[in-house]
Amino acid sequence: MTTRFRRGPLVAVLAAATALALGACTSSSEIEHTAAQESAGPSALVVDTSPQQHRIHTAKNQDAIDLLPPGLVDDGVLTVATTPYSAPLGFYADDNATVIGSDPDIAQLVADALGLKLELVPTAWENWPLATQSGQVDVTISNVTVTEERKQLFDFASYRVDTLGFLAAADSKIKITKPADVAGLKIAVGSGTNQEKILLEWDKENQAAGLEPVDVQYYQNDSDTTLALQSGRIDLSFGPNATAAYKAATKPDDFKVVGQVNGGWPDTANIAVATAKGNGLAPAISAALNGAIADGSYQKVLERWGLTSESTDKSETNPPGLKTP
Repeated sequence: MTTRFRRGPLVAVLAAATALALGACTSSSEIEHTAAQESAGPSALVVDTSPQQHRIHTAKNQDAIDLLPPGLVDDGVLTVATTPYSAPLGFYADDNATVIGSDPDIAQLVADALGLKLELVPTAWENWPLATQSGQVDVTISNVTVTEERKQLFDFASYRVDTLGFLAAADSKIKITKPADVAGLKIAVGSGTNQEKILLEWDKENQAAGLEPVDVQYYQNDSDTTLALQSGRIDLSFGPNATAAYKAATKPDDFKVVGQVNGGWPDTANIAVATAKGNGLAPAISAALNGAIADGSYQKVLERWGLTSESTDKSETNPPGLKTP
């Protein structure tokens, strides 16, 4: 199944969420700046959820085009695996058929810069590695974190800072600015995820310091976690910041983001376009993304989806990845 985009009106108004920043690369001045923004209150964010998308485009980038490996995309189409199950990264529009979101918009910028047409291929998360390795798709753009293990099979072109967020009920007084702040709280986290690893490491440190343990909660799906948060059965959910911020933006009376941490804590992790190892596409994609960063179209995409806090100044080919424990 493939999905193509069409133009249409802006239709949905949301409140943009702000949050305290936390991470190894975050300075105290940045934390203070973010806190000042939060005290100023939320701003309005307009998001198009219709199948007719007012897409953001960028110009052809000849330097990037010259880096394309011969014979790989000679049909003039860039096929991109995306996972349309998590707003605002990738999800279905109001027609429940058209894939929209920040990752599809990034895919559009890459295709534009390379002088190619974009074809999105909705793909289950567990299937993107095989689809990319087998050549079923040219690349995957689906919130993939760069890890050293994945770099053995894939090449990467980074396009966002990997950020995790703590989501709370709108009336919560909780603020997460340091590991000690999670002590004694009931926190939902996905099993086997990087956020679980971080939370458990924090809990270990806290208990060693004599603090109360975290009551780690596991739920089968996102809707169960959301209901648990709304009903007060948990204090926080901890997961990708993009999805947490989107919930807070779309339902500001129900939710808010109360803290952020880099997904690679205590190091810095990156989200990147994934390509098959050694096929030569990654350098061309990095050049395409850097052109979009330079002309401002990249920033417009992140602004459109409320993800400016996750922006990067430069796309890198195969940046350092998270190490397997």
